[in-house]
Amino acid sequence: MSTITDPAPGPLPRSLSEERSDETKGAAVDGNPVTRPRIRLIATDLDGTLLDPASRVSARTRAALDAARAAGIVVVPVTARQPIGLRAVAADAGFDGWALCGNGAYGVHLDTHEQLFATEIAVSVQRRIAHELGTRIDGLLFASVREAGEVFVAQAGYADVATHGDHKRDPASMGAVPLTEVLAAPSLKLVIRHAVVTPAEIFDALGTLDQSGFEATLSGAPFVEVMAEGVTKATGLAHLCDRLGIDRSEVLAFGDALNDVEMLRWAGRGVAMANAEPEALAAADEVAPSNAEDGVAVMIERVLAG
Repeated sequence: MSTITDPAPGPLPRSLSEERSDETKGAAVDGNPVTRPRIRLIATDLDGTLLDPASRVSARTRAALDAARAAGIVVVPVTARQPIGLRAVAADAGFDGWALCGNGAYGVHLDTHEQLFATEIAVSVQRRIAHELGTRIDGLLFASVREAGEVFVAQAGYADVATHGDHKRDPASMGAVPLTEVLAAPSLKLVIRHAVVTPAEIFDALGTLDQSGFEATLSGAPFVEVMAEGVTKATGLAHLCDRLGIDRSEVLAFGDALNDVEMLRWAGRGVAMANAEPEALAAADEVAPSNAEDGVAVMIERVLAG
C-alpha cells in the first residue's frame, strides 16, 4: 500500500492513457512496464471521503471532479445515503448521472430517475432479525427504507433519538408506526439503532445470528445498516459497470469506512482516506490525504497528471 502526498494543484490533462502499471496494480512484468487500463469510472463514497468534515464539497474537489468528467471519466457517488441525502450535495459535486445508494442495494439515475436495479431484504428475514436480535438487546428501534429510497418507515420512538443529519430528514416527518408495520414490506435497507447501545455493539450482536438472507455493515452513522444477503457497494458497482461496459480494472474507488471495504477490494484501484477505519485502510491499494485535506481531489489530480 502506498501513501499519496499532496502535490500542488496544476493543469489537468484530458487523457489517462499514459498511466502505466500491470494487472496487479503497479508491478512490472518480467521487468518491463506494461500499460495500466485507462481509468474510465471513479466511484466515491461521500461522508468521510469526498465531503469535508463539515459535509461540504470543497472548491478544489469540485474542480477535480469536473476535470475528470471533462476527460471522459464517469464519476459515480456510491453511498449509504438515500436519494434525499444525496440530492443535498449533488449540485455542489456536479452529480447528475448514475448513483448507487443504500450501500449498493439500488442504483438510480439522478437526472432521469430511472432505476437500474434494486435488491430488497425479504420480510421473513427482517422479522427473524428483529426477533432474534431483540432477545439479545432490549429497546432496539427499526426503520425501513423502501421504494427507490424515497419512503422511510420508522418505528415509534425512532424519531425521538434521531437528528436531521442522520438521514437528511426532519425527524418529525419520519412517522411513528408499530414494529410490525416497519417489517411488513421488503426493505432496500433496514436501519437498527438504540438510544444508548452503540452501533458497534449492535453490529457485534448481529454477528451472532444466522447470517443467511442479510448483510450488515457500519458507515460511521449512529446506527447499523442491513441489506439483503450479498449486497455491498462492490455488488452495486459491478451492476453499474456491467451496464456501462466498464471493466473493474478501469475503476478507481475511494472510501473510508467498513461499508467501503468490499468496493475498495473490488476496484482496480482502491484508495482509502488517511482518516479511514482500519478495515478500509487494510483493503485499499493506496492511501490519500484525509477528507479534511481534499484527499479525493489530490488523487484525481495525480491520476489525471499521469
